[in-house]
Amino acid sequence: MTDDLFADTMIRHQTITRDSVGSLQGSSRHLADCDIEESDLSGFDMSGWTFERCNLRRTNLSTAVLESTRWLNCRAAFANFTGAKLNEAVFVASDLNNASLRRCALEGARFERCKLTGADLSEIKALSVHFEETLLINAKLPGISFRKRTLRRLDFSQADLRKCDFRQSVFEECSLREAALDGSRFDGADLRGADLGGLRLQDANRFRGATISRGQAGQLLGELGLNVV
Repeated sequence: MTDDLFADTMIRHQTITRDSVGSLQGSSRHLADCDIEESDLSGFDMSGWTFERCNLRRTNLSTAVLESTRWLNCRAAFANFTGAKLNEAVFVASDLNNASLRRCALEGARFERCKLTGADLSEIKALSVHFEETLLINAKLPGISFRKRTLRRLDFSQADLRKCDFRQSVFEECSLREAALDGSRFDGADLRGADLGGLRLQDANRFRGATISRGQAGQLLGELGLNVV
């Protein structure tokens, strides 16, 4: 691949390797429909770059500087972002299933209409991360603060939500079905828009101070084998 292919800010339909990214350092780029699958881009500074409809499956982006990046309709299943700096990054309609975002800096990052099933967001560094209309089934999200947020169409089914802060948050068309909630806080939360299926008696105490509907209360009692009339 010659340098001429990368003369413009917009790069389309190219196979991106570690060597080619090294030659692009120093200015923001817009990559569209590029194949970056399984490339090792660890440690690179790609701040401000846009990735559109790119294939990043199993790509290694660990410790990369990716602040203010845009990820639009990308495929990044099993990608490794461990330790990357993703502050103010925006992910839209992208597949991040089983991706590793462990220890990432994600302050002000946004995930909208994304798939994060099985993703690992343990030990992230952020006071504020925004998720909307996103699948987080079986994802690892321990200790994240969602305090005073309106959570819309988030599927946390079977997710690890231990020690998460949901105080004064509002759930709209969400699911907490069979999620791990040890140590999580829900004081003042509005859970009427959440699927609480799979609750057990010992789980009920975790929602102390939260608002639930009559139907949800009946569901909880039904889980205990009581008939609600």
